[in-house]
Amino acid sequence: MRLIALLLSVVAFAAEPKVVAKRPSAAETRAAALKLAIDIPSSKDGTLQKVIYWRPESAAHDASGPAVPLIVFLHSWSGGFEQGPPWIAQAKKLGWVLVAPDFRGPNSRPEACASDLASQDILDAVAYARRDARIAPDRIYLIGGSGGGHMSLVMAARTPDLWAGVSAWVPISDLAAWHAESKARKNNYAKMLEQSCGGPPGPATEAEYRHRSPLFHLGAAKGVPLDINTGIHDGHTGSVPVSHSLLAFNVLAAPDKQVAAVDIGFMVRERKIPASLATETQIDPERQKAVLFRRSSGNARVTVFEGGHDSESSAGVLWLSRQRKGQPADFSLGADPGQAGAATEVSK
Repeated sequence: MRLIALLLSVVAFAAEPKVVAKRPSAAETRAAALKLAIDIPSSKDGTLQKVIYWRPESAAHDASGPAVPLIVFLHSWSGGFEQGPPWIAQAKKLGWVLVAPDFRGPNSRPEACASDLASQDILDAVAYARRDARIAPDRIYLIGGSGGGHMSLVMAARTPDLWAGVSAWVPISDLAAWHAESKARKNNYAKMLEQSCGGPPGPATEAEYRHRSPLFHLGAAKGVPLDINTGIHDGHTGSVPVSHSLLAFNVLAAPDKQVAAVDIGFMVRERKIPASLATETQIDPERQKAVLFRRSSGNARVTVFEGGHDSESSAGVLWLSRQRKGQPADFSLGADPGQAGAATEVSK
């Protein structure tokens, strides 16, 4: 009850403000974030990396009581650590420790975009929190949307033994496929991918695209409670087709639970759920966006909701709060019907 009440005012991944007010400029947002950030030296190249960090007094080493959960928030594709400060208020309400690392900032250079440097930055931030605070080792959670969803899947595959649960929203799973999709949509993401991977997809860059694409590595994450979410209109009103989430789920799912290629193609083209899958839905009291299709297999679940490039971080955090490292994924529904948090469009 307390957790649900606290989450009603959740701040989403990179939310557009609900009130009519002058939005701060990117420079103003970054300047404000710099005042809150700490520097953590990279254990890989020694450079200082910005991290938004907060811990409650209850997590101090001289405090009594149980150890505290840690939530790791990963910024969107074109963002950086400056997206982390809104999560401080959320962490305070939850009583959890927060880290929101920069992990080399926007995905427009080789050092970013799921590089080994970027993934180590996330691990370094977690290690810092574990040194500074009493972290419950079975309650280290990871959440992100869009580019943060992409990196959440990457980290689930690269360090599966660390996470109690991973909540990925509208993620990119195959960078080469997304390059082609982005070129067709004439947006800037194809150029950013080329800047990150050394050029367009081809023989010279194939290894880079595959290394940075979670689709080819998620088999290592089958032991991690993993919740993947996508909006049926994404790829039309947004930048990431639903196929990325569904194909990622298929890597984790048993053969008889995988979503058929013909059904994935239908959803991408028609922005609808095929009639053959229409009964695989669920009323989820923790969601504002209607669940159109939901399937689970082992520790993985995929949800296609009525929406586009959106996230519901309150639902993500509520789901994470029920997960424990070393235990099977808990896909039970929340106990209090009607307590859905706000859905917001994820920054690209």
